[in-house]
Amino acid sequence: MIIETILRILLLGFLCSLLLACGSDKTALNLYSSDISDAGLKNEYSLTDHHGVKRTAADFAGKVVVLTFGYTFCPDVCPTTLSDLSHAVKALGPLAEKVQIIFVTVDPERDTQLVLSQYVPAFSPSFLGLYGTPEQTVEVAKNFKAFYAKQQRPDGGAYSVDHSAGSYVIDPTGKIRLFIKYGEKPDHITQDLKQLL
Repeated sequence: MIIETILRILLLGFLCSLLLACGSDKTALNLYSSDISDAGLKNEYSLTDHHGVKRTAADFAGKVVVLTFGYTFCPDVCPTTLSDLSHAVKALGPLAEKVQIIFVTVDPERDTQLVLSQYVPAFSPSFLGLYGTPEQTVEVAKNFKAFYAKQQRPDGGAYSVDHSAGSYVIDPTGKIRLFIKYGEKPDHITQDLKQLL
């Protein structure tokens, strides 16, 4: 009787551990990117893409979205980021159709629809560039807690824009899940995206 009770307890413990392992959340997986699920960010925006189409977060429901802020005159961070994302998405193979890369300009004064339509697709035809009014840009940056600031040169030359370097990963339900740091290896990005697909 005592042995049967002990065996039942052991069996019950074993079954519980199996259930816990099967039901573990994806946030418990070994990710290269930072989990920012509880950072209080809002996946909200209403901007125009480089085709002239109004876009909101709801347009990409069911896809994994990687959203990054930058500007087309950026000398290093932005082209490197978009190039790394291009390699990461290409490595997904057929799964790439379930991923959308979005480049939100923090320089709407210069990054017009035409400029974005020439710049963003150069990294991948599937990538989208989004722009808005200065007020809309402030709002979307605030929702993602992203930083940017225009820096005028003392000699009066072309200004630059300091901005956050990194990308936000949004899962298919529309929740902001991960932050990819600038310079992350493309194969690491690919592995993280696979875990959210």
